[in-house]
Amino acid sequence: MTETKAIRGRLLWFVDDPETAGDAAHRHVEDGVIVIVDGLIEAVGEASILLPTLPADAAIVDHRPHLIMPGFIDAHLHLPQTQVIASYGAQLMEWLAKFTFVEEQKCAGPAHARKLARFFLNELLASGTTTAAIYCSVHVASVEALFTESQARNTRMIAGKVMMDRNAPAALTDTADTAYADSKALIARWHGRGRQLYAISPRFVVTSTPEQMAAAGRLAAEHPQCHVQTHINENRAEIAFANELYPEPGDYAGIYQHFGLLGARSLMGHCIHMTDREWRRFAQAGAVAVFCPTSNLFLGSGLFDWARAKAEGVPVAVATDIGGGTSYSMLRTMAEAYKVLQLQGQSLSAFAALHAITRGNAKALKLDHLVGSLEPGHEADLVVLDPAATRVMAHRLETARDLAEELFVLVTLGDERNVAATYVMGERIDADREPSPQPSTPPVLANSR
Repeated sequence: MTETKAIRGRLLWFVDDPETAGDAAHRHVEDGVIVIVDGLIEAVGEASILLPTLPADAAIVDHRPHLIMPGFIDAHLHLPQTQVIASYGAQLMEWLAKFTFVEEQKCAGPAHARKLARFFLNELLASGTTTAAIYCSVHVASVEALFTESQARNTRMIAGKVMMDRNAPAALTDTADTAYADSKALIARWHGRGRQLYAISPRFVVTSTPEQMAAAGRLAAEHPQCHVQTHINENRAEIAFANELYPEPGDYAGIYQHFGLLGARSLMGHCIHMTDREWRRFAQAGAVAVFCPTSNLFLGSGLFDWARAKAEGVPVAVATDIGGGTSYSMLRTMAEAYKVLQLQGQSLSAFAALHAITRGNAKALKLDHLVGSLEPGHEADLVVLDPAATRVMAHRLETARDLAEELFVLVTLGDERNVAATYVMGERIDADREPSPQPSTPPVLANSR
């Protein structure tokens, strides 16, 4: 049975990159309506034009004066690290050994993995994030838990089993053969099932032997529709170790390229300490540089060079990187991104920031035909934002002169408190309840204009 609903409010979405297209990149409708039929956006535009065209039994949800955008997208974060966040006083390699690997071992237990998956997805949805690229642990149970919970919520998630066969505790290591077999079985079971997508996930070259890297490359060749996600050039000690283990390719990016893991669906986390040749390798392959501002600052890793990536023609995505990252909120993440760029004499407008976490990340993840926009035909994943959700923001907005200034306040001071509602395929999700999602109640008025 066809179900039509309309969601009304101030609408904002992007059709191009504000850094190249300027004001022509965004669409803003002060009193707009999104018409949703069976979870997909059928029409979007002025309320005065669309409301009279709705069927008599259509439900209308009125969120005025709040702002409605496509749901946020997070390009890199870790399911097992929800209880690692805010672990004190270490840089990357020590932090992994002292905190992360300890917690990740617990994911061998299906009950613990389910507990983390429920908390994790609830927290993402509470922050307005409806799609993410996620590292699970080395355990199949963690992937099963994540995809099962995501399927129950009908969210579009990309996830994969981490592959690690050295330089980690024995309880966290697999082998080249078991990692290949487990990943292949998980791809067959979950990739394309509902809205779930798989990412081949060698953690990084430090924790994979050449045999396992080759196995990951075989998986990527056999399943070109899957993403590849991994880490690169985050920390100078990590880089030195990687080049010591793999001296032949000549640089870190060359290692991934040698094993067939650097391509247009490769999501390469961090990319801070890049050489000229590595930027060229990325550009030629179409590989995505994933900017993780809060974790880069928290772990003292360094500053991502957004301008250099763009100048080299390298696609950029932005991510929270929980649990090295310190917030599930993409708004707070972009506030830190702004500061990282300021330290390098670069600027980031509010429009560029909001584009990055909607259409920009969707495009980088090769999902822009499905999510990241309010254009007709897209999946109706939405976030409803109250830019005046806190006293400080409401006070500041009394002097805002235009949309750009209002949005800059939202990006600079915003977080999960600004999320008034989150919709997945047109259904409102209450983040603190168990799945499956059900339609919202207030403020719905049947056959109201």
